[in-house]
Amino acid sequence: MSSIRAGSRRGQRRIKNEINVVPYIDVMLVLLVIFMVTAPLVTPGLINLPTVGQAESIPRKPFEVQIDEKGAFAVRDRDTGGATEQVAADQLTATVLARLQPEQPVVIAADGKVPYETVMKVMDDLRRSGVSQLGLLVDQKSEHAPGQRRP
Repeated sequence: MSSIRAGSRRGQRRIKNEINVVPYIDVMLVLLVIFMVTAPLVTPGLINLPTVGQAESIPRKPFEVQIDEKGAFAVRDRDTGGATEQVAADQLTATVLARLQPEQPVVIAADGKVPYETVMKVMDDLRRSGVSQLGLLVDQKSEHAPGQRRP
């Protein structure tokens, strides 16, 4: 009888307590290749920014903060027809808050050559100081020839 038992054990397969991960790795590599090939073909989302001709008109004359191409700051109150006055960078926020009338919007008129970071820093400083109506001044589309500036 012992010989029968010994023979039957040799023919049995042993149960493995391991997971074969090779097929999973193959599937993951195939998926990786598919994503790498299709990723450049996917069109990124498009953002429809308003053109300058579609900008809204401002209901009240705003307080204007000007930044020239050299980074110098100036302020002008359009509501009272005030003249442009140069302001130091560290005094800009205090000057705007001192002269700003309640519910008067503030616009930033920055030269096209001014770094984006400078404009965003001014906007952030004004927002933090409590200015709620803040925007960017744009040149509306007009009948002028390209390259001409409006007065």
